[in-house]
Amino acid sequence: MIRVLLVDDQSLIRSGFRALLDLEDDIEVVAEAADGEEGLALAREHLPDIALIDVQMPVVDGIEATRRIASDPVLSGVHVVILTNYGFDEYVFDALRAGAAGFLVKDIVPEDFVHAVRVAARGDALLAPSITRRLIDQYVTQPRHTGPAAEAGLTELTGREREAVVLVAQGLSNDEIADRMVISALTAKTHVNRAMAKLHARDRAQLVVLAYESGLVAPRNR
Repeated sequence: MIRVLLVDDQSLIRSGFRALLDLEDDIEVVAEAADGEEGLALAREHLPDIALIDVQMPVVDGIEATRRIASDPVLSGVHVVILTNYGFDEYVFDALRAGAAGFLVKDIVPEDFVHAVRVAARGDALLAPSITRRLIDQYVTQPRHTGPAAEAGLTELTGREREAVVLVAQGLSNDEIADRMVISALTAKTHVNRAMAKLHARDRAQLVVLAYESGLVAPRNR
């Protein structure tokens, strides 16, 4: 059972998402919150698999809530998905850097919304190749700095792990990485997971950000 926490200051939005998720046999909405502070308390209480968090809220916004969840060892199993009205913007990028697994636009098709929850619960990033390219073009190529832990991890990557990171940064799934590297999907997943551990990336979304910010992957023609 996938346990979901809804965090949004608009009760109508929360009700709509709950109605969609309540129709699914393998998904349960365990709690709702109207701001980030309440969401953090409920996350610690219920330990959900997924926290769907609005990016702009009173008291504690979605970016700060994401940062606190990502830095709390008790909440290490919680995958944050950011909700936004506006598509990809700098708020979303900041949330990804803070530890979010991906983002969804609130006017998403219901079937795609439910699918996205399942994808996030598996630990996969909600970053399609087109979104990854926009992330790279608009934000990742700007001067930023990775932390010392991530920089140290770069030297520990094997050649195959580096190759896998490059392909993740291009938006490929594990199956696509396996095809490209001519290995099994399980081996591809192992390479990706080991790279995330060495770079101290919470998930694939952070791995993409770290790959470009660190210079491990250089953006092509912009």
